[in-house]
Amino acid sequence: MSAQYNVANPSALGLLGFGMTTVILALHNLGLFGLDSTILAMGIFYGGAAQVIAGIMEFKRNNMFGATAFTSYGLFWIALVTVKTGMMGSFGFVSDPNSMTAFFFLWGMLTLVFFVGTLRGGKSLQVVFLTLTTLFFVLAVGTYLDSEITMRIAGVVGVICGGSAFYTASAEILNDKYEEQKLPL
Repeated sequence: MSAQYNVANPSALGLLGFGMTTVILALHNLGLFGLDSTILAMGIFYGGAAQVIAGIMEFKRNNMFGATAFTSYGLFWIALVTVKTGMMGSFGFVSDPNSMTAFFFLWGMLTLVFFVGTLRGGKSLQVVFLTLTTLFFVLAVGTYLDSEITMRIAGVVGVICGGSAFYTASAEILNDKYEEQKLPL
């Protein structure tokens, strides 16, 4: 006999971790402040760990899409922080612009697959994944060209993307709490 789990919907946690971390990094890409410990800590703990936790909870809910997406993006943030802090430097490894271009491009390709998966769901999640797909490809181009203006464009797209994830999470929280649609999804 298999155990039955009653697990609350973890998607709001995952979306907030993703959205808020994306916005703060996007504000850096816009040039509003430097890359500092605030952004990096947010990347490890809220963008990273919280999304991995949400992903694991989605596995328990038998939601392959949510489990794969949240776990993947949580580990993305941990990998990005690892690269940006040079943690691998102590092992003799440094980041290369070409590998970072490939990194962002591959994440864009994966996100495109997830976007196609959202076409069977609500519009707000479609916006999250469409803007995230765009963001990864803009980051890949900006990294490849070493272009400040392209990175600023990535900052704008990132604010829109992170903001749309924040909205979607807020709608999920309020709609659940009030047991009716307060914000459309």
